[in-house]
Amino acid sequence: MTPYRKKLIEVDLPLDAINKESAREKSIRHGHPSTLHHWWARRPLAACRAVLFASMVDDPSALPDEFPTEEAQKAERNRLHSIIEELVVWENSNKERVLHEARHEIAKSVARSRRELCPALPDDVLAYLRDNAPPIYDPFAGGGSIPLEAQRLGLRAVASDLNPLAVLINKALIELPPKVAGKPPINPDARSAGAEWRGAAGLAADVRYYGKWMRDRAFERIGHLYPKAKLPDGGEATVIAWLWARTIPCSNPVCGASMPMMKTFQLSKKAGNRHWTRPVIDFAAKRVHFIVQDHADGVPQDGTVDRNGARCLICGNNRPLDYVREQSKAGRMGETMIAVVAEGSPGRLFLSPSAEQVTAALAAKPQWRPEGRLPEKALGVAVQGYGFLHWNQMFTERQLVTLTTLSDLLREALDLMMNHSASKERANIIATYIGLAIGRTVNSGCNFAKWQNLGDFVAQIFTLNAIPMIWDFAEANAFSNSTQNWMAQIEWVTKSIQMLPTDANSPDVYQADASAMQQAYDGPIIVTDPPYYDNIGYADLSDFFYVWLRPLLRDIYPELFASISAPKEAEIVAAPRFKEARKRFEELLGKSLRLMRERCADEFPSSLFYAYKQQEENDGGRASSRLQDNRDMANEDRTVGQTSRL
Repeated sequence: MTPYRKKLIEVDLPLDAINKESAREKSIRHGHPSTLHHWWARRPLAACRAVLFASMVDDPSALPDEFPTEEAQKAERNRLHSIIEELVVWENSNKERVLHEARHEIAKSVARSRRELCPALPDDVLAYLRDNAPPIYDPFAGGGSIPLEAQRLGLRAVASDLNPLAVLINKALIELPPKVAGKPPINPDARSAGAEWRGAAGLAADVRYYGKWMRDRAFERIGHLYPKAKLPDGGEATVIAWLWARTIPCSNPVCGASMPMMKTFQLSKKAGNRHWTRPVIDFAAKRVHFIVQDHADGVPQDGTVDRNGARCLICGNNRPLDYVREQSKAGRMGETMIAVVAEGSPGRLFLSPSAEQVTAALAAKPQWRPEGRLPEKALGVAVQGYGFLHWNQMFTERQLVTLTTLSDLLREALDLMMNHSASKERANIIATYIGLAIGRTVNSGCNFAKWQNLGDFVAQIFTLNAIPMIWDFAEANAFSNSTQNWMAQIEWVTKSIQMLPTDANSPDVYQADASAMQQAYDGPIIVTDPPYYDNIGYADLSDFFYVWLRPLLRDIYPELFASISAPKEAEIVAAPRFKEARKRFEELLGKSLRLMRERCADEFPSSLFYAYKQQEENDGGRASSRLQDNRDMANEDRTVGQTSRL
């Protein structure tokens, strides 16, 4: 047996460079794989790439014949650090020279362990890694950062997860792009262009073409629900978003008015375009309507709802949140339009609601609603106490019509692809990515999406790893040219596709329970980020998307979308639905770790990304704390945990 040689990760890493680039990923948007579809607590790509490289490459101290002195070892280690420092830079993600240099170093270590000569040419190095390097296996694949970066480094990536949404994302990241590598698009417009289609560029062109076709057909069918806004000068402007406030009836028997519940009346805080919506009270009719004003016309008032309760604008009556919950659960929560945001130049136009805009919104009559009931005890979902018991309640009627129209059109687009001579596999691949674009639309096209008055845009529902109750929300226009429109969702997806590696070494993605680990691999290197107690309720939260994606993609992935909702009974999480949830979590995670230890490679270390927040917690003699470096390395304040042989 070849003696174990210490790897670079066990000795020294250029943590400053890794931390810097990992933190920088927060500001990278277009093209970043995380924008393909939402997932919670993704690991930064830079950190994953660095950990994988350093886990595979021999440390110079383990090679005394080549580097006999400490000075020689230090010089070689610095050279390897320089490779990492260049490798983790986002702009180098697909740079062939940088990737080949990293792959070659990995291949050299693999060849040493096999006592073989290492090839030098890029294609030969990839082939050698394919045939001889152990696979990288992530049994908690989640958002796919680890498998994706393993594939980018020329290693065979194996990804599994119990959650079907995670499996779908991993398929889109690593399994599907190699199947269309270098192939031209099948749509008639692009085929006649005579361009060279490298990587997944042809796939991206098809997603863009059929996404645009769906947009045009959708507007023909439901465009009347999205009228333009009338301007004071008699002109028109395309609406970007309609802003709404939830309402409940006032408990004062003398009043009984509908109470708008708003955190703030502020619409925009941008310099030169500050606006707010002023409530105008008709005391005789006991009604409130809203007029949008510039800050020059007044100062925004405080909102009408806070953590203590809600205030009636007409009679001034204050009611606690218990009353709000009671009215909401009784079905007495309504909505009122408080402002309209339209496209303008140079900034947004903020307009008062009009009868035409309200009528158009109320005219929407959905023919279908997604099935699915929120669990009574859902980790991270806190809206059931306000009467939101079904997932379809989290959408306005107009949003339901738009999403179901796009869903119907995806099925029609599949037929159109076949008419354009696409193979069934190619059509299904295109449909998968358009389905993810619909998932992105669900993310911001719901009545829990906030209007961000600092940046003047519609935010997605998951600004946190949870679904908290909100009082005022923004309804985006899918047919605008601004924030959260349909073609923008398509562009997010296509730009991500174009950044995905396609020269893969046989990736494998499947659904599995990590505590069972039934699939057998020949000594994989296990690199994974296991779940952390009750930090994130992945299964509960993913049902928000699952109820839409299941009818869309069930025919393409029947095993993945066989159940009504995401699997929960086997999920390794300390969720309130389980008795002795903490103990159960530790037992299942411990079982998973033991299985990993039994099956992982002997020649290379396996790694765990660990720790959510810095804490010291004593529970029956157990202590939990950050394992290595306290510096922020991820969007979710995660660090690279200690790497060791499991």
